[in-house]
Amino acid sequence: MLYFLPAPLKGTLAALSVLVNTLVLFPFLMLFALLKLVLPVIAIRKGCTVVLNNIARLWIGVNNLVMDVLHQVEWDVRGAEHLSREHWYFVTCNHQSWADIPAIQYVLNSRIPLLKFFLKKQLIWVPLLGVAWWALDFPFMHRHTKEQLARQPELKGKDIAATQAACEKFRYTPVTIFNFMEGTRFTLAKHKRQNSPYKHLLKPRAGGTAFVLGAMGEMLHTMLDVTIVYPGEHRSIGIWDYLSGRIRTIVIDIRVREIPTQFLGMDYENGRETRVEFQRWVSGLWAEKDARIEAIKNENRAQA
Repeated sequence: MLYFLPAPLKGTLAALSVLVNTLVLFPFLMLFALLKLVLPVIAIRKGCTVVLNNIARLWIGVNNLVMDVLHQVEWDVRGAEHLSREHWYFVTCNHQSWADIPAIQYVLNSRIPLLKFFLKKQLIWVPLLGVAWWALDFPFMHRHTKEQLARQPELKGKDIAATQAACEKFRYTPVTIFNFMEGTRFTLAKHKRQNSPYKHLLKPRAGGTAFVLGAMGEMLHTMLDVTIVYPGEHRSIGIWDYLSGRIRTIVIDIRVREIPTQFLGMDYENGRETRVEFQRWVSGLWAEKDARIEAIKNENRAQA
């Protein structure tokens, strides 16, 4: 173990290791992505999908191993005992820093299906990455702007229908959809600007989550309500802090929640009562999460 190395050197080694890991595995990812793209045979595409997901898990696993070799992080993981790769999940989490995603991947990799994000459909044209996201079955959103709907009212409802059609492949293959409900990282400046009613959180953006549940409600019944806390950190932290081992303790609390049936496949834009009820439900989740963060921080203060 290389815990004794200075933080800048550990950060450099970690970043180089991630880069080498990416350069080694990316050609294999692109090979199977292109095979999946050009060979329209269902059996071949399914086989390529399995290989591609395993390549992504391997990439995360190697990155995690590098972190274990370089850093002595105290991981406090709660509620991960009964997770399964054979289940469909919707995962949401508070967004504290750029370190959140690698930290969550560290904990959830191979415990649940590969984390995937809803992406804007325009991103499929990003060179190389667009094909990779498509090949890994990242769902692409089909959403019309308010201006487009004003000009062409007949488009109303077609965005959710197109996204539902794009997500049909998940009906028989377990998937995990990940979403930061705050939409952006927490900072004191953003918190003040929003006049957030929560002590440790920004206001949740219910619309994006509602769109996911509207498009995939028949498949996503279970939410993993993840709370991430970096106890003892009183400053803004970033990905370099994670890579260089400056983050000493990471708490990840996972609550398994059944999503209320009235929100599965809901018409959020056109159902006012459902929209109000959904926003109330989300606000309740966020109030609980805020109290949970405060309790975790108090635990740390008591132990210090």
